[in-house]
Amino acid sequence: MDLGAFSVSLAVKDLKASRAFYEKLGFEVFAGAEEQNWLMLRNGDSKIGLFQGMFENNILTFNPSDARSIQKSLKAAGITPTLEADESATGPAHLTLERSGRQRHSDRPVLNLGGARAGVCGKSARSGRNTGREPN
Repeated sequence: MDLGAFSVSLAVKDLKASRAFYEKLGFEVFAGAEEQNWLMLRNGDSKIGLFQGMFENNILTFNPSDARSIQKSLKAAGITPTLEADESATGPAHLTLERSGRQRHSDRPVLNLGGARAGVCGKSARSGRNTGREPN
């Protein structure tokens, strides 16, 4: 199963402070809009998304070429997405998985598969409260 390009989307409390921290580690902004509270940073092949107030938890994002075929494989393996791609549609799609067994904890990781920006997917967070942690 080829999951495609990988990035981490972080729910942050302070976008400017987080940006400054990751820039000290050599990351550079390549996409996003600070006035919209999101930025994408890159350092070599590593990508990090910083999102302030958009979703509750950090998100692991993969960008496969065909999210729907991955969804079908996951379902066949007994894994049900928390947000499913429309299998009757064509074009870009995304689905969301949450690790089972920790649904009462605010630090559960969310896995986003597909072509949608992680922040769009992340707006489906249950409480809408931002509990992201800032780097030290």
